Amino acid sequence: MWDPQVSTLHHAGYQVVRCDFRGFGDSPVSDQPYSDAADVCGLLDHLGLDHVALIGSSHGGEVALEVAAQRPETVSALMLLCPAMPGHVPGPALRAFTERKAALLAANDISGAVDLSIATWLGSDASPSMRKKVRRMQRHAFEVQSSAEFTSVSEPVDLARVTASCLAVSGAHDLVDFREIAAGMPERIAGARHLQLPWASHFPSLERPTVVTELVKDFLSDEFPTS
Repeated sequence: MWDPQVSTLHHAGYQVVRCDFRGFGDSPVSDQPYSDAADVCGLLDHLGLDHVALIGSSHGGEVALEVAAQRPETVSALMLLCPAMPGHVPGPALRAFTERKAALLAANDISGAVDLSIATWLGSDASPSMRKKVRRMQRHAFEVQSSAEFTSVSEPVDLARVTASCLAVSGAHDLVDFREIAAGMPERIAGARHLQLPWASHFPSLERPTVVTELVKDFLSDEFPTS
């Protein structure tokens, strides 16, 4: 998912670490209860990273919020792209999507679930090649997760504990849940800023990768300089 951003950020002088949550990419599903946030914290410990910027999209934004609240001394900058949020109660549109997706997967209609996801999450700016890539990623995730006995659990978090510089980005064409979550971050995190992208749906980094790469680089250069 983050392939378009990595090279530019490396050349700008940043160390970039990407992880696949369990059931995504090359990470297998879990055979016991687990937490995506705890996995990220464990990875930071394993790599010896004690001063980081977290960039998260969708559920990745939710996990980034959890980690930033649990480890405010570690997370110095936080960029959230159309984030979910711990404890958020889904509105009608998001609930309808979730129920429809669950019904398709229960009927083993993975293609239908993929089609629904693409139509819901990707805006018209996404190129045909990117749509093909996202379709492949989403199908793989559904296939791997079909054997999962456990999904990630989230602990209640106090977002007032977040001390990181925070930029919350929303897409004007995203579901209302995610627009409202991003727009509400300045009320939940001291000093947080909100930016709405008028052209974006739910995955702006996949819809206009070059634009978002520059947005990420500009944010990091202001809040997390390399020198």
